[in-house]
Amino acid sequence: MTPDTTLEHARQHFLEGIGHFEAGRLDAARVSFEASLAHAPGRPSVLMNLGITLCGLKQWPDAVAVLQRALAADAGQADAWFALGLSHEAQAQWADAAQALARGLALHAARPDLWMKCGDCQANAGRADDALRSYERVIEFDPQSAAAWSARGGLRRDLGQLDEAARCFERAIELGADPELHGYYLAAVRGAQSPAAPPRAYVETLFDQYAVDFESHLVDQLQYRGHEWLVRPLVESGRRWRAVLDLGCGTGLCGPLLARHAEAIDGVDLSAAMLARARALGLYRELVHADLGNFLADTDRRADLVLAADVFIYVGALDEVFRHVRRILEPGGRFAFTVELAADGDAFRLLPSLRYAHSEAYLRRLADTHGFAVREIRCAPLRQNQQAPLDALYVYLE
Repeated sequence: MTPDTTLEHARQHFLEGIGHFEAGRLDAARVSFEASLAHAPGRPSVLMNLGITLCGLKQWPDAVAVLQRALAADAGQADAWFALGLSHEAQAQWADAAQALARGLALHAARPDLWMKCGDCQANAGRADDALRSYERVIEFDPQSAAAWSARGGLRRDLGQLDEAARCFERAIELGADPELHGYYLAAVRGAQSPAAPPRAYVETLFDQYAVDFESHLVDQLQYRGHEWLVRPLVESGRRWRAVLDLGCGTGLCGPLLARHAEAIDGVDLSAAMLARARALGLYRELVHADLGNFLADTDRRADLVLAADVFIYVGALDEVFRHVRRILEPGGRFAFTVELAADGDAFRLLPSLRYAHSEAYLRRLADTHGFAVREIRCAPLRQNQQAPLDALYVYLE
C-alpha cells in the first residue's frame, strides 16, 4: 500500500468516525478513529476526537491517556482540554481536572457550564480563592445562575464571611434554588433560630459523595478518634453486649472495635454508599438504609447498647431520639454518644459549619425527662478543626 493510499484510508476512517460521533454512535466512532490511527499513528486531530469519544463513553482512564497524547502534540484544542478535565473529574482527580478545565477556558472562555465545573473541582482541591473566581465568572456570563450564587455562598461561609454568604444564599433563593436547603444554609450563617433538623436530601447527598474518602479524610486528615474514645470505656467494662445498635454507622468505624465484645451489631445510616462500605467489613448482622428518626420511630427491635458516634451533629432536636432509644433499650442498657459542645444557654445550635452543637444542660434535661440515669458526661477532643482540637461531650446514659 502506497503512502498516499494509507493516508486516504486514514482520512476515510476519520470521516466515518466523525459521522458516527455526530449521530451519537460512539462505539462505532471509537472503532473508526482507532482504524484511522492504525493507518496514520499519532495524528493529533484523530487522537483528540478519539479521546473525546472515550470521554463520552465514560471510559475515563483511556480517555485521559489519549487526550494527553493529543494535547502534547497540539495544546491549542479547547475541546480536548475540556474532555480531559471532565475525565479527571469523573475519577475525583480534582486538581488535574481543575487544571485541564482552566486550560480549556483560557482558550474558550464563554462556557459558564464549564466555569461551574472548574469551580467545583477547585473547591474540592482546596483552592477556595480560585473557585470563587470561577463562580464569579459564571455569574458574569449568567447572573441568573442559582447554582453559582449558592456555591459562592458556600465558599464565603467556609471563609467566615457570613454576611456575604447570607446575601449569596438569599440571591440563590430568589433565583429558584431549593428554599428548604437554602433556608438551612441561611440559618447557619445568620445565627438565627436553628431548625430542628437538616433537610434529609442534604445529609444523604453529603455522605453519599463523601463515602469513598470518608475514613481517610476524617481519621487521617482531621485526626478523628471520637469513635475509639466513645467505645473504649464500654469495652473496658468487660461487659458482653447481646445486641448493639449503631446509629449513623457510616462506613462502620465502630464495628471492628465492638466485634469481639458483642453477639450482634446492627447499623442504620441515611447514606447507601456509606452502608456499602460498612457491609464489606462483614461485621454487621443487619444494615438498614433509613433516616435515623424514622427508623427509631418504627423499629420494634431491642438492644442493650445504642451508639451514636459523631452523629447528632446532623440532628438538631434530640427529644424524639431520646424517647425512642429509651423505648428500645433493655433494662440496664446503655446509650452512648458524642455531641459537639454548645454553650449552656443554647439547647442546640446550628453552626456555620452546618453541624449542630448541643449543651450539657440540654442533654441532662432530656435524660431526666426520658428516664435515663447519667453514668458519665465528659468533655474531650473529638477531632481537629482548622488545626485546633474541637471539644465534644462524651455521654453515657443508662
